Formats: sequence, structure tokens, C-alpha cells
Amino acid sequence: MSLLKIDYKSLREIPVKTTPENVREANEGLFRAKMTLPAAAKHCGMTQKEMKLTFFEYLKYNKPDYEIPQDTP
Repeated sequence: MSLLKIDYKSLREIPVKTTPENVREANEGLFRAKMTLPAAAKHCGMTQKEMKLTFFEYLKYNKPDYEIPQDTP
């Protein structure tokens, strides 16, 4: 096989199993803006819509842990 030919049959993504640890890592990555939504969904093995709904639930039950100063415009 030369460098210019690609065997497209072998280009498959291995499915990721959704575990609570993966979901927690993805939610924290989204909350801290260290992950994008597509990357977080792929990390968990979810669709983007499922990840978005899961993240909204995360935001509902986990309040912000930072303070906004009063003199901020």
C-alpha cells in the first residue's frame, strides 16, 4: 500500500462505552470550557443532543463555584 492510497474500510471509530466517569469528565470539561460539545459527546459515546441534555441537567444540579465581582460592568 502506497502513502497516497487509504484503505477506507479500516477507518472506523471504536465505539466508546458510556460510563459515569466519562460523563463526569465530559461535564466538567464543558463547564470549565476545556472541551467542545462534539469532543465531550465523543468522549462519552453519546450523540451531541444527548450530551447537551446531560450538560443542562449537570448545570441544574451543580451551582457555580465562582464569584462575580460587584464592580464588573
